[in-house]
Amino acid sequence: MAEPEFGRAVRRWRDRVSPEAVGMPAGGQRRAAGLRREELALLAGISVDYITRLEQGRAVHPSVQVVEALGRALRLTPDEREHLFELAGLALPGPGTVPAHIPPSVQRLLDRLTGTPVAVYDACWTLLLANPPYAALMGDPSGWRGNDRNSVWRNLVGAGGRVRHTPESRRAFETALVADLRTAAARYPDDQRLRQLVADLRANSDRFAELWDSGAVGRHRSARKTVDHPQVGPLTLDCDVLTVAGSDLRIMVYTAGPGTADAERLELVTVLGTQAFAG
Repeated sequence: MAEPEFGRAVRRWRDRVSPEAVGMPAGGQRRAAGLRREELALLAGISVDYITRLEQGRAVHPSVQVVEALGRALRLTPDEREHLFELAGLALPGPGTVPAHIPPSVQRLLDRLTGTPVAVYDACWTLLLANPPYAALMGDPSGWRGNDRNSVWRNLVGAGGRVRHTPESRRAFETALVADLRTAAARYPDDQRLRQLVADLRANSDRFAELWDSGAVGRHRSARKTVDHPQVGPLTLDCDVLTVAGSDLRIMVYTAGPGTADAERLELVTVLGTQAFAG
């Protein structure tokens, strides 16, 4: 079982992080200036119940992924992140695993984009972070667990997403995702979670197995995409994918040309999302 000190550390760091610092609305009366458990759960992609059990010392053996997610959400320094791993009785992820740490410099960059839909993925397209505008645009990912947080899984096995595809663009998109995953598998051969993801995909998707075995080549690139939003209708947006050198993080950013109807719709989506989170 995680030591109680782990939970006390999480609570202490949660209390020092303001909602504004992580791009969340600070509406409503608060007993403390820090994040609520619900807000930390949204940022980390962990259930509120599990965070409660962690803070109370009742959760058993938090995983590397949970500790990493908490470190990101709580904006821990490198030394604090290392300490949190020690409190959990875990070793820091080694060089043979897919990087999931968001450096403070990258986090500061993301903090400047609070009004823009932004998500951060690792090298195998597992979602690490989604800000409130992104959640409002693409659907709230806070309830996604396990493989559902991986874009390859969601698009070849799961429920898919809100981006509109033609048959041709769908094939090209799937090819690019699988090719990216193969590149990650070659770069991080010791990552057990990545090997398990590939095995799960092969067992559940004939399309994945076909693309994987064919050695198909492609890359997920910046593109213009149409998003079918359930409240404001279709938005045609520029989707840019930025790669962080040295960490293989992929930052996905959605924008619209200023003064366009799509920009107005995107602003409305952001407002609706902010109201939902404030509520």
